[in-house]
Amino acid sequence: MLCSQICLLENIESSSGRRILDLGRKEIPEVEVSAVALMAIPVERDGRKFHVVTPVLESLALSKAAGTKVFMKMENVQPSGSFKIRGIGYFCQEAAKKGCKHFVSSSGGNAGLATAYAARKLGIPATIVVPSSTSEAVSQQMKEHGAEVEVFGKVWDDANIRALALAETEGWISIHPFDHPLIWKGHASLVRELKDSLDTKPGAIILSVGGGGLLAGVVAGLQDVGWLDVPIIAVETRGADSFNAAVRAGQLVTLPDITSVAKCLGAKRVSSRALQCASECQVISQLVEDAEAVQAIEQFLDDERILVDPACAASLALLYSGHLQRLQQEGHLTMDLDSIVIVVCGGSGIHMAGLQALKTQLGLK
Repeated sequence: MLCSQICLLENIESSSGRRILDLGRKEIPEVEVSAVALMAIPVERDGRKFHVVTPVLESLALSKAAGTKVFMKMENVQPSGSFKIRGIGYFCQEAAKKGCKHFVSSSGGNAGLATAYAARKLGIPATIVVPSSTSEAVSQQMKEHGAEVEVFGKVWDDANIRALALAETEGWISIHPFDHPLIWKGHASLVRELKDSLDTKPGAIILSVGGGGLLAGVVAGLQDVGWLDVPIIAVETRGADSFNAAVRAGQLVTLPDITSVAKCLGAKRVSSRALQCASECQVISQLVEDAEAVQAIEQFLDDERILVDPACAASLALLYSGHLQRLQQEGHLTMDLDSIVIVVCGGSGIHMAGLQALKTQLGLK
């Protein structure tokens, strides 16, 4: 089956005969919500969402590097700083409609910020569990939205174990950072905006892959608008390459550790949905080195006056380092690409001092 099988919340009957709400991860009793209570929950009933329609901008610098016209989908200007608010905002709104009392999320940064933002807008408490690799600056941003932040473990996978344990509390719902149908459905809106903005469909879409939520959402969006023949170039940094490892093995692979500086790509095991997408659509998995990603941060800052994090810069490095032309020469992409779209997915976890620290760590001038 194609990736259009995106499930909405449904009322189903549990084995005990109770009516429950299927949020994809745990059962919670259905509650009656009065009209007054619904008015107290600011879930937009007129179609508005927490995300904004982001600009699609042509980049002359990236076009020169790529040898073809490049459009940037500027997800870094979302209210929470990244594309994550599309899917997570939608998930949180749906959970709030059904009586959720507390959100809990595990995150290396961007997903936690999106959850904290949505929780503040909805007036619902949130706990964000982050690994020790998450910077204090990012944790402080979550706290400024009113979220409680707990540090647990070394990498995101450790933090997720703790978040799932907290989600066993009655009335709490786990807001997974990338592995839920509602999140993919929310992320699909990105492609619908591209359809509205571009005169013709692009020759390819470039995006970064961590756990696979953005990939799954873009594939769902491509099906929605009839663009399933558009190739996706899914980029990771070496050392945070669970998707590439899974594609090569033909099955899910758990990495022993995350060694890349792109900590926001740091899921040791990609979602099963992401691997399914690789078999349903033309998804080209590509790796770049940490040094290429960090150099791309600096080059993009010079070219576009925009500072992004290493996870986002992985996709930029594909263009700056000549990998796109190599893919064309190897026959993975057509030589006559009219245009491509690159998803500038976000940059909440980066600042100038952090960029300099990354350069020093990698021995770059």
